[in-house]
Order: sequence, then C-alpha cells, then structure tokens
Amino acid sequence: MTRYGMVIDLKNCVACHACSVACKSNNNLPNNVWFNRVVTDGGDYMDTARGEYPNNLYRAYYPVSCQHCGSPVCVEVCPTAASYVREDGVVAIDHDLCTGCQTCMKACPYDVRTLLDDEVAYAVDFPLGDADAPTHVGGTVVKCDFCAHRLDRGKEPACMELCPGRARFWGDFDDPDSTVSKLIARRDYEQLKTEDGTEPRCFYLK
Repeated sequence: MTRYGMVIDLKNCVACHACSVACKSNNNLPNNVWFNRVVTDGGDYMDTARGEYPNNLYRAYYPVSCQHCGSPVCVEVCPTAASYVREDGVVAIDHDLCTGCQTCMKACPYDVRTLLDDEVAYAVDFPLGDADAPTHVGGTVVKCDFCAHRLDRGKEPACMELCPGRARFWGDFDDPDSTVSKLIARRDYEQLKTEDGTEPRCFYLK
C-alpha cells in the first residue's frame, strides 16, 4: 500500500507564496483559481499579528490545500462518484463524471474546492506549466490532486520544488522509513479540523 501525504514545517514557512505560484503555473490554472493558499493565523488581514504589542504578539502561516483525507467526506457525498481515492491515497476528481453540483464543496471542511465558470478563462492565451497538465472543464469542480500527472511519471508535486524555506516534505506515510513518517514520529505536529473525522494527511510541524 502507498499512502501519500505532506508535512509542512511551520517554523520554516515565511509565507512567500512560492508554493501557490508553482502550483498555479504548473497546473495551468484558470483565472481566480488557486489550489494552494497561505493563511495567516494572526490578525484579520494577511501578514498581521494578533495579541498585544510589544510582548504578546503571535503570527503563524499555514499553507492550505486539499488535505487528502483518509476518510474524505467529499468522496462519501459525491452523487456521481466523481470524487474518489486513488490507490496511492490521493483524493482526485474524475471530471468526466463531475456535474458541478457542488455537493463536495459544501461538505469539505477545508474550503479547497472551486467550481469553474462555464467558460474557462486564462491570464494568457497559451498553456503554461507542465505539458501534461490536466485540462480544465468548465462547470466542473477542481482542486489539488498532489499534481497526480506528475506523480504518475515519478515526480513530486510542483509545490515541493520551489519552496525556498524547505518547509515542505512529501512521501509515503505507509513507509516507516520515509522522511514524512520520521518527521511526525519525532516532532510535535497539528492537523486541521480533525474534529470532523476526516483524517487529514497534511501534518503541520510546530
């Protein structure tokens, strides 16, 4: 068995958004579509702190994309089986089956899915990124699939390659000798919204 997932070191993330840009470019994402976003745990606005100046301020950054859950509610509720789990544990969408009903979007607690406009528009008039980047179909739901097209040819997700702080780690949680397995074995971590029972496979090192 293979169970892919990601570990993100919050101490190394500087909110440069390189992961977001790499993902958008490599996957040739349409206008206003982002599979990765960096959320500020702090004030009401990006890059602001919460607390009281000067000694009690707090701020941290959480890169957020699909959590590729072990118990994905999106898969459970999808009426057409368009949302499914691959053999490697990646939660993906079959766009030939997706009707754009948005049931998965309403069920997902992480707000990481986007319904494409019927007419898909791009910033430029030629494709960007990987030659085998997925085709985006208007009226269907899209999300991060850990760059499944890259995984299928033995590459890592695009967001892994450009992180300047080396905050991201990728691997197989079913392999105890993998980097990701060793990291969560020796470091404290948190996961997002575990109270929903989704068993997210993105771990955030403290």
